[in-house]
Amino acid sequence: MKGLFLYFLITISLSIMLTPHNDEYFMKQALLEAQKAFEADEVPVGTVIVSEGKIIARGHNLTERLNDVTAHAEMQTITAAANFLGGKYLKGCTLYVTLEPCVMCAGALFWSQIDQIVFGIKDEKRGAGRIENIYHPKTKIIGGVLEKECAELLTRFFEKKR
Repeated sequence: MKGLFLYFLITISLSIMLTPHNDEYFMKQALLEAQKAFEADEVPVGTVIVSEGKIIARGHNLTERLNDVTAHAEMQTITAAANFLGGKYLKGCTLYVTLEPCVMCAGALFWSQIDQIVFGIKDEKRGAGRIENIYHPKTKIIGGVLEKECAELLTRFFEKKR
């Protein structure tokens, strides 16, 4: 009995370690999108939206390319995910974003009724977290996932601009 328990414990531990579907894995995917923005001389913010453990939408900032102040990574990805799902609500979905959403994006996320938002680095100047009750009451917010990596890319971008 003891050996069987140990076998199951090891099997479960290995499956958790080998399963890439965790917050760090998906944030790394958002960082790949942020790198695309960096290479296009856009503020390097990247996003992915996940449903049932699968990425259903990806995006990065396109404000310069589209000459559109609303073309934030979150907005691009919300639209792509809604199109994928065939409806405007993102219930059961998680947004991974390298930088805390701004007020505009938080408003769109509120209306989408997304279940969870996971961000890398807090935006002290423009982040929506400064405003009480800006997200849907059922939306769970998690910050600081791969914070160092997310901050490093933004720092490199703005140093390049100076």
